[in-house]
Amino acid sequence: MNPLSMSEDDNPRSKNIDALSTLEIVQLMNDEDSLVAAAVHRELPQVARAIDAIASRMKAGGRLFYVGAGTSGRLGALDASECPPTFGTPPEWVVGIIAGGPEALRRSIEGAEDKIQGALPDLMRHGLDQNDVVAGISASGRTPFVLGAIEHARALRALTLGISCNQDSPVSKTVDIAITPIVGPEVITGSTRLKAGTATKMVLNMLTTATMIRLGRVAGNLMIDLDPACSKLEDRAVRIVTRLSGLDPAAARDILQRCDGDARIAVLCATRGLTPEQARMLRAES
Repeated sequence: MNPLSMSEDDNPRSKNIDALSTLEIVQLMNDEDSLVAAAVHRELPQVARAIDAIASRMKAGGRLFYVGAGTSGRLGALDASECPPTFGTPPEWVVGIIAGGPEALRRSIEGAEDKIQGALPDLMRHGLDQNDVVAGISASGRTPFVLGAIEHARALRALTLGISCNQDSPVSKTVDIAITPIVGPEVITGSTRLKAGTATKMVLNMLTTATMIRLGRVAGNLMIDLDPACSKLEDRAVRIVTRLSGLDPAAARDILQRCDGDARIAVLCATRGLTPEQARMLRAES
């Protein structure tokens, strides 16, 4: 198989997939998935470059916008939605825009991806400007909805990223930083929710996770700024405070309650003998 094959080319390894046993089908799919990590690995310098650029913009008040259609749009929206609970960020820091709007998260909105100006109302509503980053996500690298968003962003001098799985695509040729994991043809021809989707998810994980690390939203490998919005996350906050402060779990839970569930503030209180108000002032000054 040519590793530079287009994402919609036929895959000779799966041409008889409909005649295989169930075990053989999943073995073949697993074999194909094993190619994804290597494809992403080849793009790590570009991923790192993008992360440093995103972090720099965010430190200056900029935001990250993911723009995509279908699976690409859903993956962007998913990654954006995970940032507030994981890193305690305001929802406007990372925003997912999908062709067809929120309804497209649940079902396919046919034709939405072909509207080249389809993303502009959302970008304009958010007040996109030159401090922001627009990451266009398109497995094929030629989705009009994404290309229109990139064109609009470039006109405003916002930073543009492109995440696609085809070499020399319109998206990769247009953006400031192109991330192009070449995963090859899918086991079901053109079904880019498979390897291309997996590669995209891996890249998005890196973009936001490493950006938040660069922004100081992680202590060691702990999500110290998490939003403890459910019992699972409340328990995680207790473990974080316990580990970083040396308190026992009961004392950690008590100090967290006095700090309104803010693990970072609780750790400052526990390790420096501060009141919650003093800890918040110290954090605001840092």
